[in-house]
Amino acid sequence: MKLLTGFLAISLIVLGSLTADAQRIKTTNGNSDILKNETTVNIEFEYDGLSVGKYDKEADYIKAKTDEYNKKEPGRGDAWAKSWVSDRESRFEPRFINEFQDATGMTVKKDAKYTLVFKTTSIEPGYNIVISRKNAEIDAVAWIVETADKSKKLAEFSISNAPGRIYGGYDYDTGLRIQEAYAVSGKRLGKYVK
Repeated sequence: MKLLTGFLAISLIVLGSLTADAQRIKTTNGNSDILKNETTVNIEFEYDGLSVGKYDKEADYIKAKTDEYNKKEPGRGDAWAKSWVSDRESRFEPRFINEFQDATGMTVKKDAKYTLVFKTTSIEPGYNIVISRKNAEIDAVAWIVETADKSKKLAEFSISNAPGRIYGGYDYDTGLRIQEAYAVSGKRLGKYVK
């Protein structure tokens, strides 16, 4: 009986990991092979027009969360709001870049011939309250331009449902879950373009 219970538990975990990982990347315009023979690339990030969870505007989400946390503990919301923005540069972007480099074998350099622009359009922060959880997810668009002339998009991609979670379920921090969504996006987009 213990063996059957263990087998069922492992089967459910494997099945859950397969079905929960539904990220999609599509070429929406241009030449998706443009980076195939490159050894370097520049990467830039954009966040304007971002929606978060049920909020169409990121500013509305930040205000609601800041007010909620400040009511519970004065100053906590203000600290959270600063982290929400600083996590981009300190956590999300480095994880994306690291995984992209590993997947492509390319080096990220400002003076590379091409620039990959990764624009996040939507973030679902998810939650983890021990007895219940929802993974983070991001949606984005990306495009490749010549670094010297960024006016013409040479290739465009859509990225949807990039999951953010930590194995073992110890992702109680929103930033950690979102960071992992960027890591998954960097890895999979890197494999896609190479």
